Amino acid sequence: MEATARPVLYQQLLLWDQSLESEDEEEEISEPLVPDPWKPQDSSRSWKEVGARPGACAQLVVALLLLALGFSLAAWQLHARGSATETSGSVAPPPSGHSHRPGVYHHGAIISPAATCSHLGQELLVAGGNVVDAGVGAALCLAVVHPHATGLGAMFWGLFHNSSSGNSTALTSGPAQSLVPGQGLPLALPALRLLHTHFGRLPWPRLLAGPTTLAQEGFLVDTPLAQALAAHGTKGLCPLLCHSDGTPLSPGDRATNPKLAAVLHKAALASTPDFAWTALLSLLAKDLGLQGRSAEPRPTLEPALKLPLAQGILFTTPSPSAGPELLALLQAALQSRGPSSDPCPPRLQATETPVSSVLATVDSSGSMLLLISSLNSSFGSRHLSPSTGVLLSNLVAKSAISTWACPLILRGSPDDTEDDVLGLVVSGTPAVARVTTHALVSHLTRPQNQVQHHHHHQHQAQQGPTGNPSVCGQGIVLQVAARAEHAHVSSVPSGCCPYQGF
Repeated sequence: MEATARPVLYQQLLLWDQSLESEDEEEEISEPLVPDPWKPQDSSRSWKEVGARPGACAQLVVALLLLALGFSLAAWQLHARGSATETSGSVAPPPSGHSHRPGVYHHGAIISPAATCSHLGQELLVAGGNVVDAGVGAALCLAVVHPHATGLGAMFWGLFHNSSSGNSTALTSGPAQSLVPGQGLPLALPALRLLHTHFGRLPWPRLLAGPTTLAQEGFLVDTPLAQALAAHGTKGLCPLLCHSDGTPLSPGDRATNPKLAAVLHKAALASTPDFAWTALLSLLAKDLGLQGRSAEPRPTLEPALKLPLAQGILFTTPSPSAGPELLALLQAALQSRGPSSDPCPPRLQATETPVSSVLATVDSSGSMLLLISSLNSSFGSRHLSPSTGVLLSNLVAKSAISTWACPLILRGSPDDTEDDVLGLVVSGTPAVARVTTHALVSHLTRPQNQVQHHHHHQHQAQQGPTGNPSVCGQGIVLQVAARAEHAHVSSVPSGCCPYQGF
């Protein structure tokens, strides 16, 4: 069932806000945040017939002196109090502000596996976009710069929390479908466009501008992509990701994908949401020698699963995903009054660890978007479409990917003063439901006397939600939260995923 929600609007905060100042935040550092607004003002008053009566010049001098004295006193008072307003009305803020430790931001933040895409998401936030704009734009960016883990050939799962309504909506691509044997149907474009159509704010072409430029003009190969190339080779990936002699690109090498840039450009100009996807399928069918395909099941938006808790309401994704399993594990763990001592089962030897990409965006009001995408294995089917530059996945009907896709959002109760909204998303491990459950139960059962504001923030920035250096040695956990009118981001391992905010 497709959601019928209308576009979501968020209130855009000012760059400097007195209400965000706190005298007891000992770790905050004062620094200039806005340019000096104190500029001379032209008087609109017209002095007529100055010399028309005796003493006019003297009166003029006295008036100017009083005016200058008044401005001086007002400026001194504003500077001493750090105030941005006067009783007579609003004025521009003074040239001072404050900053926070890494991972804490006033307005909004994004965390993703690629610094380039985190920065692109930040630019969309600053441009007036909401968390859906930033998340979808970053996902399209990752489709360009991280083809080993995601792309237009990937499947997507998502969870969007609307702080205005207090509800969450799940995005699902549906069961995996084959385009041809061993190669999955690409559903990224319709999934992301559906999400943006219902909840985005910026124009759709604005989200595609950055990824299109990266594909056309080139992007630098980062460490995760280079490691995947070194581990799995370049078979089926040349000339996109290899040198002329067939050796894989290294960190810092530049790669381009002009065919993919053309697909993204057409998607930006498409008159209808279905047009770009239909055009992509036509090109892929030509490459694969297929006849025209009939209408396929489309990605859907539907209400998220909900579980009321003493601490608030938990949201996750319905089937096909691990969301139902997550809720069952969570209820069992809470009944036992604590997380299991070992959230990780023995490493699976026979099954290849699934490869996926995750990202998360959050704003200080509590709206957030969690996205998971995957080609199933590294570089998917390793079939690079010559007409589109798209790597198709090897997700087929029997793929077990849905057993570990389960983003989670906890909306705190009105009595919860520590976490207003908390989001967790895990990738890269078949034990994802157990890992997520362990992280959340650890959070819910944390003794209150250990929840000290500054220490907790510092611990989260360094260790992430579970306090472990890795997730069963196989993946990552991203955590985002809206707390005390600020946006917070962190990850496990702590250095895996760059974050940006403002």
